[in-house]
Amino acid sequence: MMDATQLLQSVVTGLGVGLIYGLVGIGYCVIYNASGIVNFAQGVFVMLGGMFCHTILAKLGAPLIVAALLTVPLVALVGVLIEVFVVRPMWNRGAALFAIILATLATQIMIERITIMTLGDQSRSYGEFTEGGPLKIGGIAISYQYFWILGCGVALVGLLWLFFTRTRSGRALRACSQNREAAALLGIPVHRMLMLSFALSAALGAVAGILVTPTQFTAFNVGTPFGVNGFIAAIIGGFGNAAGALAGGILLGVLQALAIVLFGAGFKNVAALTVLLLVLFLFPSGIFAGFKGFGRKG
Repeated sequence: MMDATQLLQSVVTGLGVGLIYGLVGIGYCVIYNASGIVNFAQGVFVMLGGMFCHTILAKLGAPLIVAALLTVPLVALVGVLIEVFVVRPMWNRGAALFAIILATLATQIMIERITIMTLGDQSRSYGEFTEGGPLKIGGIAISYQYFWILGCGVALVGLLWLFFTRTRSGRALRACSQNREAAALLGIPVHRMLMLSFALSAALGAVAGILVTPTQFTAFNVGTPFGVNGFIAAIIGGFGNAAGALAGGILLGVLQALAIVLFGAGFKNVAALTVLLLVLFLFPSGIFAGFKGFGRKG
């Protein structure tokens, strides 16, 4: 029989993981808002964030903050390369969005294979940002890393809001999301904005990977579950609504954690798919679609 302490402990764990799902979901929204493309390689950026950071720590012996600061632009560069060599050629030829979406899925598989060949297939992790802990409140143990995830998640959402509402590039991206043809007529470099959206979403995925790896592990194949759950979070929030995606990720993470405690680890994915189906049936536009976020409706 689950007591209140176990229940609260699972909620705390779900909040931490849910914030990561939310960041991945926001990455989906950034690209979708700029182009209408659903980038199914989004999860691989989470994997690369953890793998690159661990490799820099292990091979160069760099401090964690330096490894993290080097990792984010490296993963953002991978996002740019995907846009330049996979998405843009198909976009310029007028390929169907469905074909471009499948190409991003194929790109994820290719990057996973390259990761195995270059970095190996062993799972790996590194220490939490703050040593010691966990913080104990009554019978609840809270890892210090969850505070880093919460703080960085809130800070990133705030910075993204400022970027989309207060900067010229952010407003240009929002203009592309409303009408790409009209934006081009107004002199906005649509292709450059698309490249920026891929770099930005890749950087978000990298940060998510850097933050979550100390709490579990990273390996070549962790991108798929994070990508799928981030996609579900974006749907829950109303696809294209970045603030809704974050809320959807938190909701999904908590529900999955509760499902694990109540029914067992095998029900984690069942819970995610059940939530997805219920949202699609009851809220086709997403639970939080009515709330304004820095997306198409923001």
